[in-house]
Amino acid sequence: MLQSKKMLGTVLCSFLAMSIMAGCSNGGSTSFTSSNSPSTDNKTTATTAAKKEFTVAVVPKLVGIPYFNSAQAGAEQAGKDLGIKVIYTGPTQADAAQQSTFIQDLITKKVDAIAVSANDPTAIAPVLKKAQAAGIKVLTWDADAQADSRDLFVSQTSDEALGRHIMDTLAQQMGEEGEFAIITGSLTAGNLNTWMDYMKKQAAEKYPKMKLDSVVPCDDDQQKALTQAQNLISAYPNLKGIIGNSSAAVPGAAEAVKKANKNGQIKVVGLSTPNLMKPYLKDNSAQTATLWSPKKLGYLTVAAAKDLLDGKTLTDGQDIPNVGKVSIQGKVLIMGQPTDFTKDNVDQYDF
Repeated sequence: MLQSKKMLGTVLCSFLAMSIMAGCSNGGSTSFTSSNSPSTDNKTTATTAAKKEFTVAVVPKLVGIPYFNSAQAGAEQAGKDLGIKVIYTGPTQADAAQQSTFIQDLITKKVDAIAVSANDPTAIAPVLKKAQAAGIKVLTWDADAQADSRDLFVSQTSDEALGRHIMDTLAQQMGEEGEFAIITGSLTAGNLNTWMDYMKKQAAEKYPKMKLDSVVPCDDDQQKALTQAQNLISAYPNLKGIIGNSSAAVPGAAEAVKKANKNGQIKVVGLSTPNLMKPYLKDNSAQTATLWSPKKLGYLTVAAAKDLLDGKTLTDGQDIPNVGKVSIQGKVLIMGQPTDFTKDNVDQYDF
């Protein structure tokens, strides 16, 4: 009996030892979890929850016009592609005070980044600095604000190259002589004023036989641009050209030329979308429209915001999916060169 008990004890000890060894040698496939330690599934859930979905707010100068509608489509597509939430919101008029109110609301909502096309670079700066102080990444796009009030400016193209190019297109159409006028958007829009400065410099340096009669605003309203162009045609009987320095200004000017039965007599060029300008280019009430893809600009803005939020450094020559290679100049990200739309190529584009 004693011998049997000893044998039983030996077997039990051997079995226990084998079980312990098996648990230690199976690469951890068998584990023991205390009630105070999270399980593997819980750890995975916690890690996933820690990956916050970023919210990027994109604020145009105003909502509801084709140019900014196209930019909205690009921004929202980038949000879907990159897995971030995009809020696209702004005033219905190109008004800096209204724009500031929208940005203040976004600060209250604690979004992660705000990207704004500034109606007034100075007026918008205080609220942008307030957003920065709240830990929000601040970008400008399309139209810049004061450099110390944003982290990055996403620019369509070089301001100087664009302004001088627009002047060149009008000069070419006018035979480098005669009177012309400029219809701009808002008189306080920093990007528009910068482009006009380079237009004027190009005219002074290259086209001494051309005379600028007047600069008038349309506040990015096509109907107001039409009225302003009609007033210019009436006030300056020798007017031979109009530059539209806003996407709404060019079709408004072309419509005025058409109503005055002066197609081809008064040359119209400027910045606008091909879809807006197609009928005017076709009937020769406008000769050239110049722009970039606003959809790509909206996409690039959101993509740049995500890189900033991820702590990534944007590099010169970086290839942005769905946009292309971009360039960096300090804290300015430049999308690329503009495109001229004429009656010969306008059917190739759709935005």
